[in-house]
Amino acid sequence: MKLFNKIIWITGASSGIGKALAIELSKLDTKIIISSRNEKKLMEVKNQCANSNNIKILPLDLENYTTFTETVTKAIAFFGKIDILINNGGISQRSLTIDTSIAVDKQIMDINYMGTIALSKALLPHFIANNAGHFVVTTSVVGKVATPLRSSYSASKHALHGFFDSLRAETYKHNIDVTLVLPGYVQTDISINAVTGDGSKQNTMDTATKNGIPTTIFAKKMIKAIEKRKKEVVIGGFKETGSVYLKRFFPSFLAKVVRKVNVT
Repeated sequence: MKLFNKIIWITGASSGIGKALAIELSKLDTKIIISSRNEKKLMEVKNQCANSNNIKILPLDLENYTTFTETVTKAIAFFGKIDILINNGGISQRSLTIDTSIAVDKQIMDINYMGTIALSKALLPHFIANNAGHFVVTTSVVGKVATPLRSSYSASKHALHGFFDSLRAETYKHNIDVTLVLPGYVQTDISINAVTGDGSKQNTMDTATKNGIPTTIFAKKMIKAIEKRKKEVVIGGFKETGSVYLKRFFPSFLAKVVRKVNVT
């Protein structure tokens, strides 16, 4: 009931974690705005939600981040305010650094980092004016533990940690919370849609992703973290969760382990 009647905006809501969050949150008497590039899929998500009259669709392309002041105005107009922004949209990568064009590096940073912070900064004055608000950010375990084939993806997630940790400290006096959620392997299409070195999609499912946490289970755990206003939470299997602790206490050992992960 902690989220009762809260107005929640979810990006990347047309599939995967975002879709599962929308469905689960709709059962909690919340009002939800769902965004992604694909309006048709957003409508499908809305139709799967409970209380669909409380679901609003707002198409959004994170790569076009110069237009977000107008987008935020539209979002606020739906229900009169926003209580929680779940920054969940983004893309992943599957390519060696040497094979990755700088255009792909830029695309990943534009979507995952620039798009996310631009949207958050556009909404920030609204949170400050209300003296309340909650930024939730879906990052990744590789935002803490970088692995092969994900150099730019990992960099974008590390950058999000730096930005939102700083924002949390700056906005504490305005009663604004920041929750960083670090997924491990989750059963989504993230690996299928991941870009390769030349910008094309990988179009295959990674084994680890296929064997990951179901999105419904992940969403329920993420919602609990949001309700508790946790500052940071890792949601994943033993290996992913353990790697974060190894990074902190045994970095040299972890470095040896990581060399063997996902190497082609």
